[in-house]
Amino acid sequence: MRVNEIFHSLQGEGHFTGMPAIFVRLSGCNLKCDFCDTDHQPYSEMTEESIVARVSAYNATHVVITGGEPTMQLTATLVEMLHAAGKYVQIETNGTIPLDDNLLNGIDWITCSPKYGKTPKIQRIDELKVIYDYRDTTAIEKLDTVNASQYYLQPCDRGEPEYNAANVESCVAYILEHPKWRLSLQTHKILSIK
Repeated sequence: MRVNEIFHSLQGEGHFTGMPAIFVRLSGCNLKCDFCDTDHQPYSEMTEESIVARVSAYNATHVVITGGEPTMQLTATLVEMLHAAGKYVQIETNGTIPLDDNLLNGIDWITCSPKYGKTPKIQRIDELKVIYDYRDTTAIEKLDTVNASQYYLQPCDRGEPEYNAANVESCVAYILEHPKWRLSLQTHKILSIK
C-alpha cells in the first residue's frame, strides 16, 4: 500500500474530537480540492503486516484511515488485521467510491466529507462532515437528504484571517437556523498539534 504517514495524535474533528488516535494517511486522491490542507502525495510502499506492526506500536485503540482518499487502496484484509490487533477502525472519505460488502461491513465508523456538493456513493455514512463555505451554501442544501447518523458542518480554513472569521460566524449562524447540524472545528489546528 502507498502510505503517506502513520502518526499518533488526538482526533481533531467531528464526533471523536479529543480522542487519542493512530492516523494512517494513505497517499493519493481522486479529487483536487482547492482548499485541501494535506500533502498526501509522497509515500512509502508498506505491506499490510508492516502497517499493523507500526499501528500496534502505539497504545491507542482508535485507528483513523485517511488520505487523500483511503477507499482507493483500503482492503477488508487490513481492516480485519487491525481488528485482530484490538483496534477500532474509522475511515475519513470523500464518499465518491462505493465499497464492497466485506469492506463496508468491516469498518467500524465511516466519516464522509463530500466535496463540491457531490452526492456520496458510499453505501453507509455514520458521520456526514461537510466543509462550510459561506460564499456558497448550496452544497449543504443538496446534501440535506443524505442519510447519516450524525451531521457536522466544518468551517473551511483558507489561511486568510478575514475569510476565516466571516466563515466561522456564518457557519454558527447557519447551524442555529438548521439545528440538524453540529459544529466541527479543526481543534488540532487550534492546539497546534499534528
